[in-house]
Amino acid sequence: MSIWPRVLVTGANGQVGRALLGTFAGSAEVIACNRRSLDLANSDQIRQRVREIAPDIIINAGAYTAVDRAESERELAFAINGTAPGILAEEAQRASSLLIHYSTDYVFNGSKIGPWVEDDQTNPLSVYGASKLAGEDAIRKVDGRYLIFRTSWVYAPEGKNFLLTMLRLGSERESLNVVDDQVGAPTTAAELARATHAITAGIVEGKFDAASEWAGIYHMTCSGSVSWCGFARAIFERASAGLGDKAPSVHPIATSDYPTPAERPHNSVLSNEKLNARFGVQLAPWQSALDEVLATISTQPNA
Repeated sequence: MSIWPRVLVTGANGQVGRALLGTFAGSAEVIACNRRSLDLANSDQIRQRVREIAPDIIINAGAYTAVDRAESERELAFAINGTAPGILAEEAQRASSLLIHYSTDYVFNGSKIGPWVEDDQTNPLSVYGASKLAGEDAIRKVDGRYLIFRTSWVYAPEGKNFLLTMLRLGSERESLNVVDDQVGAPTTAAELARATHAITAGIVEGKFDAASEWAGIYHMTCSGSVSWCGFARAIFERASAGLGDKAPSVHPIATSDYPTPAERPHNSVLSNEKLNARFGVQLAPWQSALDEVLATISTQPNA
């Protein structure tokens, strides 16, 4: 592939940001911005930095992701997740750039039976979900050349995530209680980055017609679904060689047995049919994506 136009990645130190940098390396001039170089809570700084960098593509991987803390930090969560995406959309439209933004399954209340589709009624249960929905609405209001990818249960070989928490707790405890009545699709940052790269490549190369044909919201998760308890069991089954006799037993509990400040949706399964139909992109099954991450972790020092 030829060298692309300039790509700005926000949240470059996060799980998705790091995966994007690795995936886009070699095919684009990538400018990575972390919290220090681009504070998404600072509207003036966003405008200034975007105009200085003059990107042709903006990939907003930055977000306020502390779901429970957001209940007590509403203003900050909305500044980063709600206001900043709208400013990025305005700057993208001003420069005729492409904006790619990641949203979440938490925009839904989880009450539906079956996978959620893009046009289903949103009704977030938490401040975090409401702030992410505000970001979607801000981008859609500006319109222009944009893609919003809703995803779920994101994790990677590094950072703060369910996988790494389970591996740590599994090495310390003989048994764990894990919620079994919340169902979703664990999705790796690597799979998100690959799918984003493939779609962006198609847009750059003119494969998907005009923006009016493809701009909008799409669901993007690994295929399949599982509960948190089932995911934990799969992690320990696959990581048993490293944990040896220390692999814990995992017991299912109800959400009501593990109260948290923020309410979580019970059904977070997102349908990826629209993504596949429009762009011909399908992410790997969550099981094989998990195998890949665990293989990566096993090669790291002090794994």
